[in-house]
Amino acid sequence: MVADQVIEAAGCWVVPGLIDVHVHLREPGFEHKETIATGTRSAALGGFTTICCMPNTSPVIDNEILVEYIKLKAEREGVVHVLPVGAITKGQKGEELANIGKMAQAGACAISEDGKTVMNAGLLKKAMKYAAMFHIPMLSHCEDPTLAGSGAMHGGAYSELLGIKGIPADAEEVIVARDLLLARGTGVKLHLCHISTKGSVQLLREAKARGEQVTAEVCPHHFTLTDAAVEGYDANTKMNPPLRSAEDVKSIKRALADGTIEIIATDHAPHHEDDKNCEYENAAFGIVGLETALALGITQLVQEGYLTPMQLIAKMTLHPAKLLGIDKGTLEVGRAADMTIIDPAATYRVNMQEFASKSRNTPFHGMNLQGKIRYTLVDGKIIVEEGKLVEE
Repeated sequence: MVADQVIEAAGCWVVPGLIDVHVHLREPGFEHKETIATGTRSAALGGFTTICCMPNTSPVIDNEILVEYIKLKAEREGVVHVLPVGAITKGQKGEELANIGKMAQAGACAISEDGKTVMNAGLLKKAMKYAAMFHIPMLSHCEDPTLAGSGAMHGGAYSELLGIKGIPADAEEVIVARDLLLARGTGVKLHLCHISTKGSVQLLREAKARGEQVTAEVCPHHFTLTDAAVEGYDANTKMNPPLRSAEDVKSIKRALADGTIEIIATDHAPHHEDDKNCEYENAAFGIVGLETALALGITQLVQEGYLTPMQLIAKMTLHPAKLLGIDKGTLEVGRAADMTIIDPAATYRVNMQEFASKSRNTPFHGMNLQGKIRYTLVDGKIIVEEGKLVEE
């Protein structure tokens, strides 16, 4: 057999297509921020070939009809694989369980209340049992709103200095502890979204030592920036969970290095400029992350000696695939031809104006990073060639 095209990849990493288990595509309902079309192109430029879209849309993805809608829309307008995540409760109101079984049968890859926390422990434990029954993971957003209150950044020395209400670390940690306890005996694959504190890492490490079935993710901004970045009052440094202390960041990096945290996910959260161009306290939480994640991993983790290249790639391919139970994340013969080619030595300056995402809310604009995506292939089709989207 003669190849249709030969790609020269000397000096590059040829890896399985990256997988992001935590993305907000905003469609339906918030298409002014992002769409399935723009979000999947942003993903492809970042080297991702499979992404999981969160349910906090309008209407909320809380039934099988909306799960099927997302899948069909992605097939028609997307350029990478899109796996819908169903809500845990109807309308994400925390009062009544969504029909988890029907959503799973329709193709929901997981359930999550991301953006909110199910505070009713009995209801959440019931949801865990349903998720286990239908063999899908629960992606847990860990934040107690009664402790977080109206905070806008990490509660610590910088919040006091800047006069901004803080979100204490225990707002996250108390829900991490609760969810770990609730998950015992349910059989659920519990996955902790975007953990950000030293205390959460310790709780996770202790749970793993007990042999409990739990995984966790961290976002690139949480191993790259600290709450000191808020000093300029740039609303693009506002995210939830917030940027934490230098001690928290060190703990996160150590947990990535020793395998306590298995997954890197972006929590790609696009917002219109009007949502960020206001007082810090009033700005929306969240940043875009698909197009900078891989380079931040290389720059902050590989170059600093926390991870080997193989370990970094595993946290963005193999481990997410195992969590989701999908036949991806490796380059074995017979698997889907989803592939990413990376030039690990290439350096570039982040320019938000070049993003494929509809939104520009990034704190990394102007930062020099190492590692560029050269090619992204989905099902054997070249979507990104020499760092540019292929015209359709």
